Amino acid sequence: MATLSVKPGQRFQLPDWHTNSYLLSTNAQLQRDVSHQIRQEARVLRNETNNQTIWDEHDNRTRLAERIDTVNRWKEMLDKCLTDLDAEIDALTQMKESAEQNLQAKNLPLDVAIECLTLRESRRDIDVVKDPVEDELHKEVEVIEATKKALQQRISQAFEQLCLLQEVRQQLHSDHRGKMETLEIDRGCLSLNLKSPNISLKVDPTRVPDGSTTLQQWDNFSQFNKDRAEAEMKAARELREAIALTIAEVTGHPPTAHGWPQCVTNNELEAQRVATEFAFRKRLREMEKVYSELKWQEKNTLEEIAELQEDIRHLEEDLRRKFLSLKLSHTRLEARTYRPNVELCRDQAQYGLTDEVHQLEATIAALKQKLAQAQDALDALYKHLARLQADIACKANSMLLDTKCVDTRRKLTVPAEKFVPEVDTFTRTTNRTLSPLKSCQLELA
Repeated sequence: MATLSVKPGQRFQLPDWHTNSYLLSTNAQLQRDVSHQIRQEARVLRNETNNQTIWDEHDNRTRLAERIDTVNRWKEMLDKCLTDLDAEIDALTQMKESAEQNLQAKNLPLDVAIECLTLRESRRDIDVVKDPVEDELHKEVEVIEATKKALQQRISQAFEQLCLLQEVRQQLHSDHRGKMETLEIDRGCLSLNLKSPNISLKVDPTRVPDGSTTLQQWDNFSQFNKDRAEAEMKAARELREAIALTIAEVTGHPPTAHGWPQCVTNNELEAQRVATEFAFRKRLREMEKVYSELKWQEKNTLEEIAELQEDIRHLEEDLRRKFLSLKLSHTRLEARTYRPNVELCRDQAQYGLTDEVHQLEATIAALKQKLAQAQDALDALYKHLARLQADIACKANSMLLDTKCVDTRRKLTVPAEKFVPEVDTFTRTTNRTLSPLKSCQLELA
């Protein structure tokens, strides 16, 4: 008689089954409600954060633009101040030179007055009298010496004021350079956007860098520099007026741009001139010798660099070819590993390919080592070449300066109206036939 098979295991009641279904439905609805709530909150958060981010970026872009305008206004003020300062330095320098020319011009009248007094000492008997002429001559000497003292005092004051103006100019120039760099940085920041390729996360970007200043300190610094420059320019203008007044009182007319005639060189100065020019020529010959030696070393070094570069190129080509050969051997060995069954034997071809791989690896290592040595040698040659060329430039500049000095000293023997410079200041060449010494002038030009 057949029997009914019963599935083993726990048996649940029908209410349990309904309860389980109800719980699943209830939990599903609850989970969907929670998910819906989270989605709504996420959308609100996204919307709020997106708006906040957009407005923050917009506000900071506006702040950057306003800051650029502020810095640019200060830069323009410093530009104008620097221009005015340069003009005042030039004007005070010219006034100082005019005072120096007037001071030098007082030597001739002083010599004439002293000579007259000396000649009058040869008077005899009753003619040796203290007459008005002698009084006027002594007064003239006193006036000329007092004038020279006044002019010398003005020249000293002008020199001190020029030093102050140069100091102020240096501070202004430093401040101006800082403004230029700041404008470049801020304009670069303003040009950045979300699609810029050079934006990245930085380490501790919100730190306060050492040496940071407040906005008030920044403004006070530039204002102080500007105020000081204006004060020094005002003092320079007043000093120029005082110098002009002194010159006008001394000469009876305002200063002009015309120079004074050069005095004739005496025997002692002539002897010193000859000795100095002999030393110049001797020094130039020594520098020519060293210059030629350095040029020869530079030529040989350049040739060696060219040959070494060619050898490096050959080494790199051989290294590329060896890599291709190594790839070929690797490919053959890898392909032969797929031979079936007993065909996967270590035959002579296998040994040969293995030896070839080892040999190629050793060759590549040797080539790499030699290439590194060649690169190091090339770097050393380039560094030494740079030192050679720097020394050559120094020697060329020294020879050029000494040549210009020798040419300038021709003014001591050639009249001013006949003097024609042999060294052209603009092209740095000479009107004479170029010698090995003069070739360096063309290189510097």
